[in-house]
Amino acid sequence: MTLQTQGQAGLADQIAAKARHFGPGLLLCLVVSGVALAAEHVEAGFFGRAWLEALVLAILIGTMVRSLWRPGRRWLPGIALSAKTLLEIAVVLLGASLSAATIAAAGAPLLLGIAAVVFVAIGLSYGIGRLLGLPQRMAILVACGNSICGNSAIAAVAPVIGADGDDVAASIAFTAVLGVAVVLGLPLLIALLGLSVHQFGILAGLTVYAVPQVLAATAPAGQAAIQLGTLVKLVRVLMLGPVVLVLSMLSIRLRGRTDAPAAAHRFAPHHIVPWFIVGFVVMAALRSAGLIPTVLLSPLAGLANLLTIISMAALGLGVDLRSVAKAGPRVSAAVILSLLALGAISLGLIHLLAVP
Repeated sequence: MTLQTQGQAGLADQIAAKARHFGPGLLLCLVVSGVALAAEHVEAGFFGRAWLEALVLAILIGTMVRSLWRPGRRWLPGIALSAKTLLEIAVVLLGASLSAATIAAAGAPLLLGIAAVVFVAIGLSYGIGRLLGLPQRMAILVACGNSICGNSAIAAVAPVIGADGDDVAASIAFTAVLGVAVVLGLPLLIALLGLSVHQFGILAGLTVYAVPQVLAATAPAGQAAIQLGTLVKLVRVLMLGPVVLVLSMLSIRLRGRTDAPAAAHRFAPHHIVPWFIVGFVVMAALRSAGLIPTVLLSPLAGLANLLTIISMAALGLGVDLRSVAKAGPRVSAAVILSLLALGAISLGLIHLLAVP
């Protein structure tokens, strides 16, 4: 056997091993996504339109499956791949649908308002947590998670303030369930509050935890809401950098004398600016420069939508409704009240800016 043949055989073995590792969970997410797409098609046939988009249906079906059956270890790698890597690729591809004109239309007041909302919400959320008796570190984690980007913010902030595993686990236990609840419930506010498409897009971008969840929440309102909501959310995520830097300067005081040395709590740069956000910005820049052929825009958008549906299926499969009980009443109350406060602040910004 030649060296080239041996190399090809080794590569084939590696591919087969990866397929065995990720295949079952990925296939499960694909099945859930297929059912969601079929259900959307049936809806459109019966009612003339799909009241629940496939993005939302994928979450609901995935959650239903998880409630009836807990996937074993062999399913988890593929589910994790779908929930993280595929959704990150989807966000990058979504950048091709955003041009400089859309960003310019948002305006400097909105961008500055997003930063103000994040910092005000963190302070208010921290105060709520402390009033409810949460320890200082946990109150900070809950505040940053609610105000910026959920689990990603918690993961980035935890090492900076010296939070231990119990603090982190308690802080994120409620996030998955509440995140899904926000995605499903937020569109109801369109009619309830009489929100326009642009107002709803901004509200979703300021309140929903994760970027892909913004896509699911804004899908019922149309493409304009999706684009604006995604832009607002990405600016909000980028606020993680300044927040972490501020907490880093306060880290000695936050850790206290009995904690581990500061060197053990350094944060990684990629936690502040995830690669998919950089990719999103690059794609938007290429679109604005006219370097992405117009004929590719529709296929890229379709692929981004499909990958997002698969990711939402994985999100539903990862939702454990029992985590609400495990989180504890004080943490649950702090998270819910903080989210309501964030929503109120966001609506205040929308009206202050007189968004049409």
